[in-house]
Amino acid sequence: MNARLPSSALTGRPQAPLYHQVYTILREQLMEGRYTPDKALPGELDLAERFQVSRVTMRRALDELVREGLIERARGRGSFARPQPANTPISADVSGLLENLVSMGLKTRVTVIAMDMLQAVDDVAAQLGLAPGAQVLKTVRLRSVDAGPIALLTTFVPEPIARGFSRKALGQKPMLTLIEEAGVAVARAEQSMSARLADATTAPLLEIGFGEPLLAVTRVVYDIKDQPVQLLRGLYRPDRYEYRMTLSRAPGKPGKHNPASGDSARIWVNQA
Repeated sequence: MNARLPSSALTGRPQAPLYHQVYTILREQLMEGRYTPDKALPGELDLAERFQVSRVTMRRALDELVREGLIERARGRGSFARPQPANTPISADVSGLLENLVSMGLKTRVTVIAMDMLQAVDDVAAQLGLAPGAQVLKTVRLRSVDAGPIALLTTFVPEPIARGFSRKALGQKPMLTLIEEAGVAVARAEQSMSARLADATTAPLLEIGFGEPLLAVTRVVYDIKDQPVQLLRGLYRPDRYEYRMTLSRAPGKPGKHNPASGDSARIWVNQA
């Protein structure tokens, strides 16, 4: 956060107190890893100036982050991000989750908001098994049904796979279909889910109120050689998107390439 936030980022929904709007934005930045435990956050006065709020408002927002366990304060040193436990991913084979994702993609509409070939930041490169600074295609897409938007999807695909992708194709076909058309044999996915609050950027795109709950999904897709081919970070409206799993005990010990045959995953979209 090197530049002052526009005032529009802290206005809009009257039901969200100003301190809570600041807290929500900082919370999202902390969850994204923008601040690390080894380096102090900007000082209270500096943050108040950047957010264009009073010091009292800024202190209350920081107090909320402390209460939630996202930051800690050290006298004379400042505020620091606290390490967060890693989520345990859910694995699924191509016969379950991935085919269902393609099916859902064919039943919904997509608006391509952004499409850029750029250097991968460290965390994206690590999740895709790439060298820091390797080229990736970053896309931001809004997926909708007749009732309105259901998800905001940010996706990263290594440049050798995505170099032939077009904005038009991204608006017409599911990303997994384009990846397979590029010659990649998709095999499995690892996925984690958590809860997030809608920030000043996401809320208007998904047509919800500032600070309303969202389902946050992080998914890494692998090919048959176990190489990552896609990283997806999605924010879903829980009133229009439901993820269901059936878990059963199956003979044999499931492994990395052999998930329990009795498990299945289905995605339900509310069209109403």
